[in-house]
Amino acid sequence: MTDEDRVARVRELLESVRAEGRTALTAPEGRVVADAYGIAVPGEELARDVDEAVAAAARLGGPVVLKIVSPDIPHKTEAGGVVVGVAGADRVRAAFHEIVGNARAYDAGARIEGVLVQELLPAGQEVIVGAVTDPAFGKVVAFGLGGVLVEVLKDVTFRLAPVSADEALSMLDSIRAAQVLRGVRGRPGVDRWAVAEQIRRVSELVADFPEIGEVDLNPVIATDRGAVAADIRILLAEQRPVPRRTYGREEILASMRRLMRPHSVAVIGASNEPGKIGNSIMRNLLDGGFAGDIHPVNPRADDILGRKAYKSVADVPGEVDVAVFAIPARFVAAALEEVGRKGIPNAVLIPSGFAETGEHALQAELVEIAERYDVRLLGPNIYGYYSTWQDLCATFCTPYDVKGPVALTSQSGGIGMAVLGFARTTRTGVSAIVGLGNKADLDEDDLLTWFGEDPHTECVAMHLEDLKDGRAFVAAAREVVPRKPVVVLKAGRTAAGARAAGSHTGALAGDDAVYDDILRQAGVIRAPGLEDLLEYARALPVLPAPQGDNVVIITGAGGSGVLLSDAVADNGLSLMEIPPDLDEAFRRFIPPFGAAGNPVDITGGEPPATYEATIRLGLADPRVHALVLGYWHTIVTPPMVFAELTARVVAEFRERGVEKPVVASLAGDVEVEEACRYLFERGVVAYPYTTEKPVAVLGAKYRWARAAGLLPGGS
Repeated sequence: MTDEDRVARVRELLESVRAEGRTALTAPEGRVVADAYGIAVPGEELARDVDEAVAAAARLGGPVVLKIVSPDIPHKTEAGGVVVGVAGADRVRAAFHEIVGNARAYDAGARIEGVLVQELLPAGQEVIVGAVTDPAFGKVVAFGLGGVLVEVLKDVTFRLAPVSADEALSMLDSIRAAQVLRGVRGRPGVDRWAVAEQIRRVSELVADFPEIGEVDLNPVIATDRGAVAADIRILLAEQRPVPRRTYGREEILASMRRLMRPHSVAVIGASNEPGKIGNSIMRNLLDGGFAGDIHPVNPRADDILGRKAYKSVADVPGEVDVAVFAIPARFVAAALEEVGRKGIPNAVLIPSGFAETGEHALQAELVEIAERYDVRLLGPNIYGYYSTWQDLCATFCTPYDVKGPVALTSQSGGIGMAVLGFARTTRTGVSAIVGLGNKADLDEDDLLTWFGEDPHTECVAMHLEDLKDGRAFVAAAREVVPRKPVVVLKAGRTAAGARAAGSHTGALAGDDAVYDDILRQAGVIRAPGLEDLLEYARALPVLPAPQGDNVVIITGAGGSGVLLSDAVADNGLSLMEIPPDLDEAFRRFIPPFGAAGNPVDITGGEPPATYEATIRLGLADPRVHALVLGYWHTIVTPPMVFAELTARVVAEFRERGVEKPVVASLAGDVEVEEACRYLFERGVVAYPYTTEKPVAVLGAKYRWARAAGLLPGGS
């Protein structure tokens, strides 16, 4: 069967099901789809009466499974419509009557098309293969342990559909119970290729037919000789997906360039009155030193803060790159029409009162106007944005002008202010801070596309509550990650799925595990919390990329060495097995009551020279790829002495071209805080009072290096 033939056959079937007002395919209909896509299923026949059932069982040979076939009974087991292991004509007759009787008792009005007589599969490992329509990512394929436990244990992994053969195979190693599939306690492993083929073929099916909402092969019986789906369940989506307007890469970059590097900004709703949002935006633009043209727009003023005011944006002379809105929601649509007619490519919508308050129609009107005039919308319901390298502060919040390599975005205004406060406290240099709000148009993938090309941005950190188009975000991330780390804080990790599911696989739609798996596959670093997001963003540009997996801990306290070792394991890092020659070299600097090995415990009473000598040794040996330093506050080696010698040695080696990530945990009195600041400013990521945080940052750098293809095991 050609690809065209199989698609035509399945499409005809799905259209007939839809025409009958059904969303669930019957088992025989599922068999048609399985045969078309090469999904392995057992031998089976549809029996319309008891004599046909007996004859079918005889032809199949051996024990069989009998299942009710009814378009009105989607859950056969709940209706008592399944009997397993039936052998012999008498038992087949009895089972046939039993399940038909159960079905009539379950739903007296149900249409019964017959009983499916199916070959009983041999014992094997039950797994689940399925596909689901995720709210953010669309069609995703799922794999995990089979049976109802899939919903309890959630040992499931996901990929965007369709998947390649290699991606399908990778899913077998991505579940926690992967070893079970390889064989345990004398049991043979499963036929991995056969299982992967079931995954790949299901993924092709749902990619070809967006109208399929869910596919559930549960269980698939996997043995060392193959993998066969004992049951196939296919549900059509209740509604066909609404196509979203998309933009090409060059279109995105062209509009984003004028948004982030504007020559001319109009403020619609500019005001002379302190306390008004329009006044705050004007003051921030003027006081921030923006070198471009600033045009206040207010029909009731001639002059605002020393600048000529215009009655309408249409009256503003020349080209305008950005229109910032500071007017009530009810006036925005009319003003946006004027912006569109003026040919302004970007509208920054600060006002609230749209979809977030239930005013979906009002927000939809803005989108329609913007699409009609090719205006890109940022917002609504945002605090504005900062483009620091342009001295642009287009916001009603406090100004920020510390230029640096980190781009920060947030969907929430409150989180945006936390970002701002953290940046100010830690003196984190930023290239941009952008609010996204309701994301009526511009969203994370637009910003990511821009920041990937922005020479001022070395790391992108994003807080998000959802993704409008997860596939577009993944595509953008895969472009950016090989060059720059992308860190995401996804809110709502514990939220339940948004809708009731019709199958075990469907129960996982909207599950946070989908985000987790697919973002990881895209190379995105996922931050567990807000502080982690901000610390990763601050620290990742500071650390050089590691060149290998060997991590060495050098500590002045045995206790911190143990905790640092735990943190290394928790973050998926590898403590180096110290070779004998390096072990002997470390021992020359360690007192007899210290300990070489890894961690290298130099003990707390050692002078600065011991710290310096061991750090030098770790940096000089090419087999060591990263250092974790554990400092313990003593009068013998005060905090700033430790900080200064560490920074000096690291700088010396970097001048020689030896760049390794070095992180430090400082335990001690309050002086360690100043020492950490000193180290951070000089390229050593250091934190006081914690052994977890510096290693977590190092782990994030390693995850990025793998995703960027700089280390084995990466993409």
